[in-house]
Amino acid sequence: MRIDFIRHGKTEGNLDMRYIGRTDEPLSFAGIAELAAINYPPCGKLIASPMKRCLQTAELIFPDTQPTICEALRECDFGDFEGRNYIELSLDSRYQRWIDSGGEAPFPNGESPADFRKRCIDGFLSCLENEPDDAHLTFVVHGGTIMAVMEHFAVPEKSYYDWHTANGHGFVTEFDGKKITVTEKI
Repeated sequence: MRIDFIRHGKTEGNLDMRYIGRTDEPLSFAGIAELAAINYPPCGKLIASPMKRCLQTAELIFPDTQPTICEALRECDFGDFEGRNYIELSLDSRYQRWIDSGGEAPFPNGESPADFRKRCIDGFLSCLENEPDDAHLTFVVHGGTIMAVMEHFAVPEKSYYDWHTANGHGFVTEFDGKKITVTEKI
């Protein structure tokens, strides 16, 4: 099965390096312009997060394809860190504890990274149900969503943060039902 993963285009929050999860930001003008300059592979069955930034990205890249929305693929809820950047959080002891945990501690009043990853993996698998082995699916989702799925399924194995991809970019992959192999970077 061919699966393409594309991270949404840049938002103002991305430009300011803010933690943007549950905030439903639209794409920035810079993000829209950057998407126009990228050569995307043909679209398979289109699946997207319900967030504006993903839906706008999907519409700009694949204007003639209506996406199937998967709620489980939305970005992490960063709780009290939402909308803030590392500079603004630098004096917050809770942020330092989160950094010291290697990014594994739960976000204060938000989602735990482990719960987020499980939600993304379960959502990804639910999107594959009833799809034939020769299906082609295109996911337009969040960076964290891509990292969660790739960390769990991709070979060679890499850590969550090693699967980071820039806004508007991603991976063309093959999935055999157990493992994902990257065949091309977008």
